[in-house]
Amino acid sequence: MAEFKDFIVAIELGSSKVTGIAGQKKPDGSISVLALVREDSSSFIRKGVVYNIDKTAQCLTSMVKKLETQLKTRITQVFVGVGGQSIRSVRNSIVKDLPVDSIITQEMVVELMDMNRGMDYGDQKILDVAEQEYRVDTQLQMDPVGIRANRLEGNFLNILERNSFFQNLNKCFETSNIKVADMYLAPLALANVVLTEAEKRSGCALVDIGADTTTVSVFSKNVLRHLAVIPLGSNNITKDIASLQMEESDAEKMKLAYASAYTDNNDIDPDKKYPIDSERQMESRRFIEIVEARMEEIIENVRYQIPAEYYDKLLGGIILTGGGSNMKNIEVAFKKYTHIDKVRVAKFVNTTVNSSNDQIRQRSGMYNTVLGLLIKGDLNCAGGYIDPNGNLFGDQEQAPVVADRRPRQIDEIATGTIRTASEEEKAAEEARRKKEAAEAAEAEQRRLEEEEERRKKKEKSFWNKTKKWLENLAAPEE
Repeated sequence: MAEFKDFIVAIELGSSKVTGIAGQKKPDGSISVLALVREDSSSFIRKGVVYNIDKTAQCLTSMVKKLETQLKTRITQVFVGVGGQSIRSVRNSIVKDLPVDSIITQEMVVELMDMNRGMDYGDQKILDVAEQEYRVDTQLQMDPVGIRANRLEGNFLNILERNSFFQNLNKCFETSNIKVADMYLAPLALANVVLTEAEKRSGCALVDIGADTTTVSVFSKNVLRHLAVIPLGSNNITKDIASLQMEESDAEKMKLAYASAYTDNNDIDPDKKYPIDSERQMESRRFIEIVEARMEEIIENVRYQIPAEYYDKLLGGIILTGGGSNMKNIEVAFKKYTHIDKVRVAKFVNTTVNSSNDQIRQRSGMYNTVLGLLIKGDLNCAGGYIDPNGNLFGDQEQAPVVADRRPRQIDEIATGTIRTASEEEKAAEEARRKKEAAEAAEAEQRRLEEEEERRKKKEKSFWNKTKKWLENLAAPEE
């Protein structure tokens, strides 16, 4: 394999697998996949959340080494997707009363953003914020700057995760000594590559059915309106089948071979049996009941997560993706239980991807998220060349210098990109500076007002009036 001097590396930490991918962006916008590595994560990641830091760090170290071996190039940094059960969205509104007939400025909008970012959610951290509409007096506006108003209300969708889970994730990369170029919200990176602009504009629900979780992202007018992670996935179906006294590996094989999300009663053969192993069989009707019961539960939970104000307005319908979306008749089941007629399965990303890897070429939906992270990445991750002959100086050759991105301003809301620790510190420092400046201005204003009040009182006092009367009396007449 030839040496690569520029590529992007992305890592997705899933409940069943950790996936690492490296690829190059071409001038025509397409992606060439250069390397792919997957490792089992069921022993240290549950429902998309790291619970064993050491094992996760070991897995990440192993994965990066395998990628480097395939690429024959050092990896200097990686892009990481953040997802999992603890992520949820919360709506918040910030109101600011303005002087009469004020014209709204960008500074006023930024102030609302900062106030929203300063919200305290206890043990949960704001990962990102999706701006909703602004209410200007009584009218809703996407961009209120330049409008005359007496009242401005900012509506925001805050994406939260438990602090401890986020810290665990960061600790894994610190322990494995892997530099993180950026962390992205995995559901939004996925949405960017599987949804069309028309779907996001007209309203849609993206449903990513993973191993242990199902993520629901609702869009309308090109804005994220709701994000939730349901602690149910395709593994739950496997476990239900395994409850009939069989190994989970056998149950998984049966699921992949025979499971259907929906089966019409007229198509059920009461005499048909499915083989469990060389000695045992299961009635097809019993198997169908087990699979459909769990599938119906998952779909009902998805339906519950779509806000009522958008449910009847999803003109773009429901878009299914993820490994669990490969089940037979999945579209039929979603139509039946959600009563939404427009359902499609996103088997692959919208971007052109070139790859010789059979797993990628299968277009099963299982790699859509990690491909979304790869496509969103915007910095070179390539380091020096690794000499396969063991030359100690072979890896000293450095890749071409690539300019860093423009630093994000603290008032920017880059949906899907999570602030780094340094950006958080900068934002906190800027917030403190603004607060101190506002307090100083307020104190100065109070001082001036008190001084003016003392002056007025002095002018109205008896002795002051007497003094002026005597001065006027003593003044010579002209």
